[in-house]
Amino acid sequence: MKNFDTKGLETPCIVVDYDQSMRNIRKVQGIADRNGCRLRPHIKTHKSILFAQEQIKAGAAGITCAKISEAEVMAGGGIDDIFIAYPVVGAFRVRRAAELNRRIRRLIVGVDSAEGARALNEEAMKIGKPFEVRLEIDTGAKRTGAAADHVLSLARQICQLPGLRLTGIYTFKGLVYEGQVTTDPKAAGQEEGRLMHNVFEMLKQNGISITDISAGSTPTGEAVAATGLVNEIRPGTYVFYDYMCYKEGACTPDEIAASLVATVVSTPAPEYAVVDGGTKTFPTDVPLNAAPYYFPGYALVEGSEDLFLTRMNEEHGMLTSRKGETGLKVGQMLRLTPLHICTAMNLQNRFYLWKDGKMTECKVDARGMLV
Repeated sequence: MKNFDTKGLETPCIVVDYDQSMRNIRKVQGIADRNGCRLRPHIKTHKSILFAQEQIKAGAAGITCAKISEAEVMAGGGIDDIFIAYPVVGAFRVRRAAELNRRIRRLIVGVDSAEGARALNEEAMKIGKPFEVRLEIDTGAKRTGAAADHVLSLARQICQLPGLRLTGIYTFKGLVYEGQVTTDPKAAGQEEGRLMHNVFEMLKQNGISITDISAGSTPTGEAVAATGLVNEIRPGTYVFYDYMCYKEGACTPDEIAASLVATVVSTPAPEYAVVDGGTKTFPTDVPLNAAPYYFPGYALVEGSEDLFLTRMNEEHGMLTSRKGETGLKVGQMLRLTPLHICTAMNLQNRFYLWKDGKMTECKVDARGMLV
């Protein structure tokens, strides 16, 4: 990320380098285009109408959200082709999804259970407009998604519901290969493509025709697209990247487009310093010092490879140094690279956009959209 002037920033905050983000957007769009694959980026990272619009302008087929509230925000910003890649379960979600389905050009919703499918069908029959649905497949992540031995039965049940149109299958596998966490994104992506193609062929052989095979995350997206076995990828973090992406081999350090800026507020001892951001600023969803990457801190101080954020309370972040002494002074403003930028953005109401040598304050539009 380029140098920027921290003067005037109210910390802790996130600064996004617009030019680098646009390079990242064009890079991944190019990967999809070269492989004859649609790109439907997940907005979970930026949560920003501005960046969703930039992705669409660059060639994305539409966007991906996890929650109906996120989709509503994006629709309010003019995005009219949205996939909710998450089970739409609960009467309140189904009602809101039905309303959104009437408002925008195309809404696709995720299904991974007969119960969820029936609820969607009932609402669709009430309003007189069917839902386009995709069946989620568990390919190794072991979270949502139908297990292999239930896919055909569930697909048949969905096809029998007049208020649903089954048009595709989707998955999130991440860095899993042969059921185990891997550090090889290429192998993980190639396996992901094969597994999804096998499901497609199995459904086809049983008389169930679908058009969309959607897969791929930021670390695996390129490898999945290159298999030629899927026709859509859904990476999200690539728009900004982060330290986790770098360690996973998805980017170089120069491609990371977002920094957290914090101020040193206390130096009680030579061996640690305290910054003005703790767990309400820096994500803690990635474990430290654990296989396979053994991350040394929740964030790394840019330009000081020995300084790490290793301990936090709500409003206190403790920085330590491999050298023993931090050398930091009260009042210093530091730029830090977070392990995981997606959850960091969701902790902020705003971010600063560094563009054309100027800072512009922007809203995190879909921040806190949990339902």
